[in-house]
Amino acid sequence: MTATAPLSLANLTAHYGATKVLDDLSLEVGAGELVSLLGASGCGKTTTLRLIAGFLAPTRGSIRLGDTDLTALPAHKRNIGLVFQNYALFPHLSVLDNVAFGLKQRGIATSEREARARRMLDRVGLSALADRLPGALSGGQRQRVALARALVIEPPLLMFDEPLSNLDAKLRIDMRVEIRQLQRANGTTSVFVTHDQEEAFSISDRVAIMDAGRIRQLDTPEVLYQRPANAFVARFVGFENLIDLRVTARDGARVTAEGAGGATVTLDQDQLGAIPDRFVLATRPDGLRVATGETGLPCTLGLRTYLGRAYHYQAETPVGPVTASGPLSQPLEPGGTAWLAPDPEQCCILPPEPA
Repeated sequence: MTATAPLSLANLTAHYGATKVLDDLSLEVGAGELVSLLGASGCGKTTTLRLIAGFLAPTRGSIRLGDTDLTALPAHKRNIGLVFQNYALFPHLSVLDNVAFGLKQRGIATSEREARARRMLDRVGLSALADRLPGALSGGQRQRVALARALVIEPPLLMFDEPLSNLDAKLRIDMRVEIRQLQRANGTTSVFVTHDQEEAFSISDRVAIMDAGRIRQLDTPEVLYQRPANAFVARFVGFENLIDLRVTARDGARVTAEGAGGATVTLDQDQLGAIPDRFVLATRPDGLRVATGETGLPCTLGLRTYLGRAYHYQAETPVGPVTASGPLSQPLEPGGTAWLAPDPEQCCILPPEPA
């Protein structure tokens, strides 16, 4: 295999007993690309990682790394670097020997594997701790050792299984920067499994949002955050308000749409893109601006929450309950009436949800 290679998953299906946990999943990861698998517990992301690593066998489908078919290859022959949540270091071995362990398993001569291990420890800033045992290290230091051990074998594929979950908030931020810098410097194709959206968005070239054993959307963090493809992804990335509407009038780029209770809004296709006859208007709280002028959705204001940059209001509208945003300079009292104007920069148009 080359130093780095593209990863291809084609039509993977997997079961635990009679339960289907992965459903016809396909994924292409480019050479040198870092793709995160993101989703809640039980969505299939760890199963996907275990299939790639060879710890599980698929019911059907194929796994290729470059020109090599991994599907039936034993785990120990796949030459994949793995970084685990619990570090998986050998407690009786020194930091240096932990990093050199994979090289020893591959039959690398003692002098060469020690030299390569020391170079890798230098890269992760742990040269001074080479002779310590893992029990004498902090969580962040142990994770660096685990990363060095995975990288030193120069694998064509590097995989991370919730590697930062055991670290405190500041260390998590520091370590994800270090992981990204090392991964880019090495140019290693990488798959990163996490349930943390901020972590996935900050570290990845692309993110696959998963649900029920399928990828619901695969795209760059920017596109996922601004233009989710469906209601599931929209909710996942913070679009709290999903409003069913149908177009009642068109005037050039301007569209008038009606929702439940006869409430109407006017939207601009030059700002939002093409609007079909039936659609869902998805907004974050900042995408519905509270105003006193009579344009937009009429509402009755409920609970007001101070968030530092703005007030958020729970509001009742003819289309149902929504969360909206209002300026700090004009706090409005619960129980009052107001209007909610969509902000195109915080909205997107989605297809209707299946019945």
